[in-house]
Amino acid sequence: MRDALLQQPRIRRKTSVPVGLLYSLTGTYGIMGHEMFNGAMLAIEEINANPELDFELRPVVMDPGGIIAQYSEQCDALINRHGVRHIIGCYTSASRKQVLPLIEGSGSLLWHSARYEGFESSENVIYLGAAPNQHVVPIAIYALKNLDPRIYCLGSNYIWSWEINRVMRDILDAGGGRIVAERLVALGETDVGHMVDDIIAQAPGAVLNTLVGESAYSFYTAWHRAVAERPELAGIPMLSLSLCEAELKLTGRHQGGHLVSSVYFQSIDSPKNAAFLSRYHRRYKGFGSPSVDTEAAYVCGMMLGRAIADAGATDVASVRHVLYRDRFEAPQGPVSVDPENNHAFLTPRIGRSTSGGSFDILWEAPEPIKPDPYLAWLDLDGLARQGGTKASKDPFKLLL
Repeated sequence: MRDALLQQPRIRRKTSVPVGLLYSLTGTYGIMGHEMFNGAMLAIEEINANPELDFELRPVVMDPGGIIAQYSEQCDALINRHGVRHIIGCYTSASRKQVLPLIEGSGSLLWHSARYEGFESSENVIYLGAAPNQHVVPIAIYALKNLDPRIYCLGSNYIWSWEINRVMRDILDAGGGRIVAERLVALGETDVGHMVDDIIAQAPGAVLNTLVGESAYSFYTAWHRAVAERPELAGIPMLSLSLCEAELKLTGRHQGGHLVSSVYFQSIDSPKNAAFLSRYHRRYKGFGSPSVDTEAAYVCGMMLGRAIADAGATDVASVRHVLYRDRFEAPQGPVSVDPENNHAFLTPRIGRSTSGGSFDILWEAPEPIKPDPYLAWLDLDGLARQGGTKASKDPFKLLL
């Protein structure tokens, strides 16, 4: 009997690597927190299912509940109580700013999945969401080329809206457009009916919405109610950098037509994306609707696992070193990290929402675009000399 047991193949014990998941699963943007959590967990499960790897990722889950101060407390717990050195998380820039000193001070690595306003670069952050030249610049150029570029900006009162509006103002001013008004409310504020009244009074060419979470859902619901009463208001396009499939059902009587700049939509027609959607729906059985945030969190988990496997180590320096030579064929398309600034090469797209809860892709870049978090290469003088993008045969070349 003993000899028979000795002849059986040994089951190799895998090393356990703790990975922090720091997303708000409750609170004002808990719906999106769940979408990002789902994406990260799907990647972790796929990494752990690979029998060729000698390690497994062990998720350590925290829920700050959308409370900014909780991010630093829970990040500290991940690092100092649970021994975590890799954290996937943070949806808002306010939350990222809270944890950044802890991440840098401990020599840890934050895998940041959310698209953001830019103007930051840290050796201790891998930015796998879109940089401003990959989502802000495309929507600004699209507005100059295709819309009446008198833009009304409304948003949540923190760095995301501040910087987005500043960049939009610079591009619009150079291209012959302008911002006609800028209105901000506290993060999580749902009393936004006055914004609808003000938009009607200002009669802009389009509205750029940088509201977050429940604030955004409340505004869209109020706006769709106003459109139902006054159909002519439907002629004012709604622009967004964050509206996604998971949120469309929360926006009231949505009839489609909102324009969104994003590097991922469910409607991307590729085998990789079809397989990703199939695995997601099979795993979560109808829960949620994978969005750009879901997909980016999935990319974070996959690229972290791939880097640990390639490096044969889990320390930040080794993981970061091998990450720079990886090219991951993600559901959105090829993704790689630029060692110059730790941001990712991504493919910008413009989509129009449909009443069915999806997006029709109107435009996409021909290839992944080098990230430019500080917009150092944006040629505003050239845009001004052209007299706006309508005079240019290919205005989106400003992205390259």
